Amino acid sequence: MDPMSMNIGETARVSGVSAKMIRHYEEIGLIPKAKRSDSGYRRYSHIEVHALRFIRQARSLGFSIKQIGALLSLWRDQRRPSSKVKALALAHIDELDQRIHEMQAMKRTLQELAVHCHGDERPECPILDKLASGTGLPETRAAHSPKLEGRAGIGRKNACH
Repeated sequence: MDPMSMNIGETARVSGVSAKMIRHYEEIGLIPKAKRSDSGYRRYSHIEVHALRFIRQARSLGFSIKQIGALLSLWRDQRRPSSKVKALALAHIDELDQRIHEMQAMKRTLQELAVHCHGDERPECPILDKLASGTGLPETRAAHSPKLEGRAGIGRKNACH
């Protein structure tokens, strides 16, 4: 075993990526499966630590796992044209611009609804009424997320607090 290798806890500490996420990145193939010690513990070299730091930085910029996989491939390919990296970055910027636009629309809508809500002890609430009606709300990708559909309580009238 390489004397410079680290266990998962040490790797998590020096890379800034949690042990849980390291195992996840291994599982989905973003980093190679760790070598194992004689006692079965995961062992990581400086190469994996460097890749994990790369992943952490890319995640902090909002890149998706798929995009990070592409970036890692380009990073590892010393003959890559930088135009491919730039194209990925520009496409991500376009996605971020779209998300910003959607979030600004959500914010404007919520501000408008909050202005019309009395926020008192009365049960009438234009915010809940608008959510229940589903009309006049901005269309976003988040609105179509399976995680957000089927929530209990939609359609009930409740007081704003």
